[in-house]
Order: sequence, then structure tokens, then C-alpha cells
Amino acid sequence: MFLKTPSDTQALGAALAPVLRAGDLIVLVGPLGAGKTQLAQGIGAGLGVRGAVTSPTFVISRVHPPDPSRGGRLPLVHADAYRLGTIAEVDDLDLDADVESAVTVVEWGAGLVEQLTSGYLEIRLDRDDDSDVRTATLVPHGSDWADRLAALDLG
Repeated sequence: MFLKTPSDTQALGAALAPVLRAGDLIVLVGPLGAGKTQLAQGIGAGLGVRGAVTSPTFVISRVHPPDPSRGGRLPLVHADAYRLGTIAEVDDLDLDADVESAVTVVEWGAGLVEQLTSGYLEIRLDRDDDSDVRTATLVPHGSDWADRLAALDLG
């Protein structure tokens, strides 16, 4: 799917929110500038979380509680594994402590966080070097991700 603007990337995240539930893991894959944080912002908006969803590059992980006034129903754990090199470093974050009760979105997590759940959604983002157009590929791994994605109209 083509995402022509940053707003389109955020809209994809918001469109995923209705099928997300506690215990979900989403792994965002793509080069710098591909829109991983923008996608996480859309997921946060769709979940109705409190506060702005910003890149957790320097703090590594942030928890955004649901905001009842925005219809929030689930917390969002947003992590960035860019500076982490081993599964042991990921284990030190204790993401598994939150994974059961929240939606967990991890940027740069491929090869490091998949063991946190029995199934996860991988979203691959690529950016055209000559424009801001991004391509998103949603890859379900286990669980019932394929069925949940099929139920969505992602345009």
C-alpha cells in the first residue's frame, strides 16, 4: 500500500487500532525516515492514548496510558530497539511485563522482540528516495493476525 504523505502513514496506524487488543505486538521495520514513528503516532491516536507519541530513541521505551476522555481503551508501549544489539538488552527493558496488558509497538525490533508473543504483526515501511512516498507491507506472523487484517478496509 502506498502512503503519499506523513498523514497517510498516521492514518494507517489509526485504521489498525480497531482490531488491536491487549497482548498485541507490532514490529516496525524500515530505514531511517521511513515513517515508523508516524505510524506509531497513528496507532496511539487510534487507541486514544494520553499525551503525544514521540520517538523513544533516547529513552528507549515509553508507556502511554489510555485517555478515557479520548475514548482510550488500551495502553500503548512504544519502544525503539535501534540502540539495542542483543536479546539480553531487550530483556532488560522488561517489555514482557507490559505486553499482556498493552499494545506494544517496537521500532527497529526485528530479530530482537518476536519471542515476546506467539504471534505478531510486522509492518515493513520503505521510502522512495526521490519523494516522500512510502510503501507499507503488513506481514502477519501467527495468532489470528491474518483474519484481523482481512476484516479491515485499509484502502
